[in-house]
Amino acid sequence: MRFATWEAGGVVSAGVVSDLPDGSTGLHALPARTTVLDLVRAGLPAALEAGTAALQGPAVPVDSVRLLPPLEAPTVRDFVAFEEHVEGMVAPSGEAVPPEWYQAPTFYFTNPYALVGAHDDVAVPPGSQRFDFELEVAVVVGRDGSSLTPEQAREHVFGYTVLNDWSARDLQFREMAVKLGPAKGKDSATTLGPWLVTADELEPHRDDEGFLALDMRVSVNGAEIGQDLLSNMGWPFEELVSYASRGTQVRAGDVLGSGTCGNGGCLGELWGRRGEFSPPPLQPGDVVEMTVEGIGTIRNRVVAGVELPPVRAARPRPRTRKRPA
Repeated sequence: MRFATWEAGGVVSAGVVSDLPDGSTGLHALPARTTVLDLVRAGLPAALEAGTAALQGPAVPVDSVRLLPPLEAPTVRDFVAFEEHVEGMVAPSGEAVPPEWYQAPTFYFTNPYALVGAHDDVAVPPGSQRFDFELEVAVVVGRDGSSLTPEQAREHVFGYTVLNDWSARDLQFREMAVKLGPAKGKDSATTLGPWLVTADELEPHRDDEGFLALDMRVSVNGAEIGQDLLSNMGWPFEELVSYASRGTQVRAGDVLGSGTCGNGGCLGELWGRRGEFSPPPLQPGDVVEMTVEGIGTIRNRVVAGVELPPVRAARPRPRTRKRPA
C-alpha cells in the first residue's frame, strides 16, 4: 500500500494512493486530522486496515494537489552505504576507501525541518557554487526499539520512500576539513516522496542475500546521469536500523537514508572520478528527476536561493586566562 500527504486549497490531507481505471493516479483521504505518522505509529496492520477503508472513498487526482513529504519525520539519519559512491568521492585524494568504512555503517543526522515534497522547488543554499543531488532510498521505522538485532529490526520496518539528499559540495568540504559535519552543506533541503510504500509491497524484490534489488535512476533536464541497483549497498536496511538503535533507540517515524548509490548517483562521485566538474554543478532552472522501481518518481526544479552577506571569519584571540583588573 502507498500512503501520501498532500495540500490542496490550503488544507493538508493524508491518504492512500491508487491506480485509477483511466491510468491516472488517485488519492483517497483518511479521516480528517489523521496523519501518515499517526498510521506509522499505529503499526502496519492497523495502517493497512485504515488504508483499505480509505480506498472505499472518492479519489482526488494527484495532478490537482501539491504532494508534501509523506510524513513529518521526527529524525532523519543518512548513511553512506554504497562503496562505489565512496570510491568516487575520495578519488581526488588518490586514496582508497577508508578501512573504517567497511567496519560499520556510518551515518549523520540531517535536518528534519528541511524536508520538501516530490515536486517542490529547491533553492540553492546561500553561498554555494557547487550544488549537487544524491539519489537514495529511505526506510521508515514502524515501531520503537532499542539495541535491535537485524532480525528484530526487519520487523520494525514500516516502508520505503525515495530520498534526494541535496548537497552544497563547497560548503560540505570546507566543514569536513574541520573533521566535523556535514552541517550547512547538507541541511537546506531533503526531498522525500512521492509517497511511502509499505514494506510488504517490495518483498518480491528481495534477493537471496536479503537486499532489495530495485532499479534506481536519476536525470538532469531529461538526460540520464546515473543508474544503479539498491542491492549494491553494503548493508541491508535491517542492519542499518539495527546499527542506528545500538545502545540507544529508534522510534516510529524515524527516517534512515541508504546513502547515495554508485554509478552516477550524484555529481560529486563523477567529478571525483573524472577530475573535472562534468556534468556541471546544478544551476537555477535545472530539473532533477529520480525514479526508484516499486516506489515512484520525484522531480524537483532548482531555483535561486536567498542572497546573504558572507559569514564573518574567526577573530584571533589572545588566550588570556584572567580578566583585566
